[in-house]
This record gives sequence, C-alpha cells and structure tokens, in this order.
Amino acid sequence: MNKKVYDILLFSYYRDAELRGADLILRLINHTDSAQLQENLARHLADETEHAWKWTERIRALGGQPIRIEDGYHRHLRRKAGLPSHLVDLLALTYVVEERADKRYEEHASRPDVDADTLKVLQEMRKDEEWHLTWVGEALKELERAHGVEKVAASLERYRKLEAEAFAEMIADEQKALREIAEDE
Repeated sequence: MNKKVYDILLFSYYRDAELRGADLILRLINHTDSAQLQENLARHLADETEHAWKWTERIRALGGQPIRIEDGYHRHLRRKAGLPSHLVDLLALTYVVEERADKRYEEHASRPDVDADTLKVLQEMRKDEEWHLTWVGEALKELERAHGVEKVAASLERYRKLEAEAFAEMIADEQKALREIAEDE
C-alpha cells in the first residue's frame, strides 16, 4: 500500500479522535462549578482542537484532505459506555481515553519509518498527553476524597474494560478501511 495514502487515513483517524475528545471535554466543562477544574478543562479543550488541526495540517502536507471517519474510536466507545453524567465517570473516561492516545502516539513515534514532520507532531502531542494525564489524575485523586477510592477505582476499571473493547473494534474498522484502499490502488 502507498504510505502516503496509509498516513492520510491513519491521521484522519487520529484527527477524528481529537475532535471527539474535544467534544467530551466541552461536555465536562458544563458539569463543574470548580474554577480550577474549568481552567484545566479549557486548556485541555484548546489542546484537543490544536491536535485535530495539526493532524489536518499533516494530511494537507501530504497532499490529501481529511477523510470523514464515520465509525471512529469515540463512536465505538460511546456505544459501549454511553455518555456518563457523573463527574467521577466523566473524568475517569477522560483519563482512560488520554491513556490510549498517549500509548497510540508513543507506539507510532517508535516506528522506524516515521518521517521527521510526523515525529515532531507526535512528540508535541505526547507532551500534551502527559499534562492531560497529570491534571486529570490529580482531579480524580481529589474526587477520591469526596466520593471514595472505591468509586473512582471502579469507574476507571469499568471504562478501561469498555475502552479496550471499543479500541479493538475501531482498529478492526481501521484495518478494513486500509485494506479497501489498498484494493483500490
């Protein structure tokens, strides 16, 4: 398969995940009155939209257009988990999604065939993901004091299980799309 075509599709999946992550963060902002939490969420939202834009720029630099992803990562996850309404669940889901993004970008950055421009984007995003995991982790620690360690741990465990299932489904869809593109070449 043509690497350029592969990258455009893969970066479109990454872009879709960042856009849908921004949507989740925007929903979170409306569930808290905490000024500190709202500040962190606003910065996080800015990062998510910036990440989506950077993937758009990488796609365009390859001479492509972003591909609309009909059934991406967050759609699979939403079907599995629904949309949580409690702050503990919203933050636990956010943490789990950020873990996945960091792992996926780390894995991609370690590939031997990554071009320098893509590697730069991946490294910038991983730096942001590290901050996302830190601040959300700290917010979850605060919620442990208010709601109990067990509630937070159970929420994280539930979302990790559902996320793993949703990620596997999304990867299957991604691989199918890649095969279809390869067949069209």
